[in-house]
Amino acid sequence: MCEFMAAVRLVSSSGMKNTSSSTFGVDKLPDDMNELNIRDDKEVEATVVDGNGTESGHIIVTTIGGRNGQPKQTISYMAERVVGNGSFGVVFQAKCLESGETFAIKKVLQDKRYKNRELQTMRLLDHPNVVSLKHCFFSTTEKDELYLNLVQES
Repeated sequence: MCEFMAAVRLVSSSGMKNTSSSTFGVDKLPDDMNELNIRDDKEVEATVVDGNGTESGHIIVTTIGGRNGQPKQTISYMAERVVGNGSFGVVFQAKCLESGETFAIKKVLQDKRYKNRELQTMRLLDHPNVVSLKHCFFSTTEKDELYLNLVQES
């Protein structure tokens, strides 16, 4: 079971804090922004591929499906450009060769010293203001480093 806590402070339509005890109107958030839905795992199954994969033009081939009697489906992504770098990894833009869709792939080093809950969290989230997880896979390097690759809408 997941628990989420949020601190909420009401502000007036003009952006000023309510410092009096009187009640005044606030802008209402759209209903779809008030709910955080939990979704099933879909067919998000992590597979392992070899290679770095972030160089422009590099082709990454992975599979999805293969559960509940479904056939496995091969998916190929072509790395196009690096979008950003962070402490734990890199985000690059990639195009799915089968569909022509463009995705952001977040490649995160899996450090054995830390528990990375990002995959579990991304599998559960379903909200219009959070990029959705389309697919995930693991990749390895020549140095036997393990990376989690999160394929997300761009």
